Amino acid sequence: MTGPMKRVALGIEYDGSAFSGWQLQSSAYSVQEELEGALSKVADHPVRVTCAGRTDAGVHATGQVVHFDSAAVRAPRAWVHGVNANLSKHVAVQWAVDVAPEFHARFSAVRRRYRYIIGNRPIRPTFLDARITWEHRALDVERMQEAARFLVGMHDFSSFRAVACQAKSPVREVFSLNVTRYGEYIVLEAEANAFLHHMVRNIAGVLMDIGAVKQAPQWANEVLMAKDRTLGGVTAPPHGLYLMKVYYPAPFAFPERPPANDVFP
Repeated sequence: MTGPMKRVALGIEYDGSAFSGWQLQSSAYSVQEELEGALSKVADHPVRVTCAGRTDAGVHATGQVVHFDSAAVRAPRAWVHGVNANLSKHVAVQWAVDVAPEFHARFSAVRRRYRYIIGNRPIRPTFLDARITWEHRALDVERMQEAARFLVGMHDFSSFRAVACQAKSPVREVFSLNVTRYGEYIVLEAEANAFLHHMVRNIAGVLMDIGAVKQAPQWANEVLMAKDRTLGGVTAPPHGLYLMKVYYPAPFAFPERPPANDVFP
């Protein structure tokens, strides 16, 4: 059954370790490819989705948001359960909402929140190998939090962007950047209006070197002020990174994901 073209938003979570990243690729399997395949079956026509934020290979999401247009007449519940029935265990639709035509998953967003989880112990993990980043060096969280304060606010984050980053401007506003230890796990929580390519992972790499007493906390500010990626240290691995939540203006009221524990999303 078909009707006029409508726009639908979906909340998505996925295990990034099973994919080559979010974006469609000609030679590798992506989250977008799997989701569009499942949506096309339920809609009974080809569907193309637009996401709030493209994630790299190995990066996870619990709060990804996408939108798509379809003339298929389906209730939100039908989109959720129908699409999930056609997805692998690595991807799940959490909710579906009919939205106004002007809604855009990426450009309507006003802020985003990421979480980076570090397993900080001498011995490498087994069960959580693809879910966290392992750091064998003992990390001083107080030093990391002291350094993180330099990165809060409106800054030019050129030193923290990937060389291949395609963003027109390196200026971003970081609203909060917190570092907290929970036993052998350290959680970095970052919220900003938007993020540059590899920005969270590059921040994590700098903070881990500071936590390991390889650099002083002031080094984070020196890297920031240099506006030179080559001075920013290593890019932390993708496995510990999660896209947690995308925020939108009040007119777009999406279901809230139930709060998880303090470490794992």
